[in-house]
Amino acid sequence: MDAFEIWGGKSLNGSISPQGAKNEALQVICAALLTDEPVTINRIPDIRDVNRLIELLKGLNVKVEKIGIESYRFEADAVNLDYLKSPGYYNMATRLRGSIMILGPLLARFGEGYAPKPGGDKIGRRRLDTHFLGMKKLGAEFHHIEDQNLYYLKAPQLKGEYMLLDEASVTGTANIIMAAVLAKGKTTIFNAACEPYVLQLCRMLVKMGAKIQGIGSNLLTIEGVESLNGCEHTLMPDMIEVGSFIGLAAMTSSAITIRDVKARELGIIPDVFRRLGIKIDEGENHFHIPAQEHYEVETFMDGSIMTIADAPWPGFTPDLISIALVVAIQAKGSVLVHQKMFESRLFFVDKLIDMGAQIILCDPHRATVIGQDHKHPLKGIEMTSPDIRAGVALLIAALSAKGKSTIYNIEQIDRGYQHIDKRLIDLGADIKRIS
Repeated sequence: MDAFEIWGGKSLNGSISPQGAKNEALQVICAALLTDEPVTINRIPDIRDVNRLIELLKGLNVKVEKIGIESYRFEADAVNLDYLKSPGYYNMATRLRGSIMILGPLLARFGEGYAPKPGGDKIGRRRLDTHFLGMKKLGAEFHHIEDQNLYYLKAPQLKGEYMLLDEASVTGTANIIMAAVLAKGKTTIFNAACEPYVLQLCRMLVKMGAKIQGIGSNLLTIEGVESLNGCEHTLMPDMIEVGSFIGLAAMTSSAITIRDVKARELGIIPDVFRRLGIKIDEGENHFHIPAQEHYEVETFMDGSIMTIADAPWPGFTPDLISIALVVAIQAKGSVLVHQKMFESRLFFVDKLIDMGAQIILCDPHRATVIGQDHKHPLKGIEMTSPDIRAGVALLIAALSAKGKSTIYNIEQIDRGYQHIDKRLIDLGADIKRIS
């Protein structure tokens, strides 16, 4: 198992570009199963979760060809459904949260699909009810084979239906959309997730011949079609990486330029970091974060403590709560961080406290951070990455800390961040990957 060895406390400098969006990649790669024609996807990040999904499609006998550094061509003209019953599929799918999103395309095109309980980050309860309730609404039979922890769906012909989703699940919405585009008749999805990833998926499906109205909103109307065509699609920049690099610049008092940010797709992300006092100079498709020795947290208009909370889009994405919390450690002022959606996502703060951060964990969902205004640097320690986002938050803390830090279980970071150590070295970071 690899680890990162970091000597922190150094100011960084230079420019960096975000990878293609991880969460979008997991959706649109699954969408390639909806057609027997070639689908080309550009800007696919070289990360563990995406690479595992590509291997899973290869197991299904999808032809996969790498045609460029970050470009792949997929052709699902001879899908082998027997693979779904194999130990190889079971083992691969249980290691990957995104594997659940092959169900919608398989059900729509072939009338059946199997999926074991998927893996992914251990950040609290992550239920799958929205996926299955939506597909049952479309006419699918749902079976849970409990002794194998396996889900099985069957539907000779899906039929369009009105549905009000019990939660605005991003992956649930994506799965239901992919099932509905080949269903007979009209499907209306209310309380649909409207994250940019879902927007991008819909744009791709429309290129393939799908009929979708309300794209970008929480009310989608889908007219089913007989079949879909191939297409070419390019992933958006990963907005979680953009937010992570903003936080990195602030914590290390560094001047960093983030290129290709697609600012209009970022929602309130830049504004949340500005509320923490971080200066963000916005240029034509890039952000420049100037070196700041101090950044001061705003208060609300009535003078009450600043609260940063996650929410479904267009609210602040939960994937950046860990980064915002770390950034608050060296701000001037105090911040209440409220992680509403996952009850285990703040449990990494004990490592930050060991590094010298002043944090009060109020309960599983809330933490109060008393900023130190860069007067007391964090100190390097040994720690373990619990999940993707907390892992990068700890990495940012280590890069700002005095002395040596070691982060174990960095496979979690590699699941979501492409060659992060090499890109940080290009900015001047002292980081080494060790076994």
